[in-house]
Amino acid sequence: MIHFDIKKIDSLEKSFRSNLINSIHGVKPVNLIGTKNNENLENLAIFSSVIHLGADPALIGFIQRPLTEFSHTYKNIIETGFYTINQVNKSIFKEAHLTSARFERQISEFEICNLKSEYKIDFFAPFVKECFVQIGVKYVQEIPIELNGTRLIIGEIQHIFIQENGIDIEGNLNPKENQSVGVNGLESYFEYAELEKLPYAKANNILNQQKIK
Repeated sequence: MIHFDIKKIDSLEKSFRSNLINSIHGVKPVNLIGTKNNENLENLAIFSSVIHLGADPALIGFIQRPLTEFSHTYKNIIETGFYTINQVNKSIFKEAHLTSARFERQISEFEICNLKSEYKIDFFAPFVKECFVQIGVKYVQEIPIELNGTRLIIGEIQHIFIQENGIDIEGNLNPKENQSVGVNGLESYFEYAELEKLPYAKANNILNQQKIK
């Protein structure tokens, strides 16, 4: 196996090190976060750092990189308190990727990247019409990460929209029906393929099976 210790990691060429660290944890979910400011200027940005934080209350988070003049997503969330998280699918992953470019504030990524904004049930922030899984979120907290200047943005899920065949009777999303897409690193996209649905792991069951063997 190839071994990278901390000294070797620190000495790697910048681009190689960035690609390695960005992809080392494997394929991640990829989502579009939709926002707008109080002047109704829309913004759309791709994120691969959306994470589950809890089901009761229903909390969801994402990592905001160190702030720059182009951090429109963060600024809109803090200004208005609302945003949407939209799961990227096979039909739009190329358009979604383009939203990572640093556009000026007055340019809407919806328009320039050929995606459609959609407003539902008087929710303030725009959803992505082409997405089969859409989440309306209310900002509740941010946790600064002093080690690298990033922030964990925490929101409470207010609304969920899923196409009818995109969820099973137990409440699980169906990646195949939703055409879900993942990303490894910053630019390599993958389809999700279910290997097998396994039963909930219980210690007693596992121990009993070991005794039988």
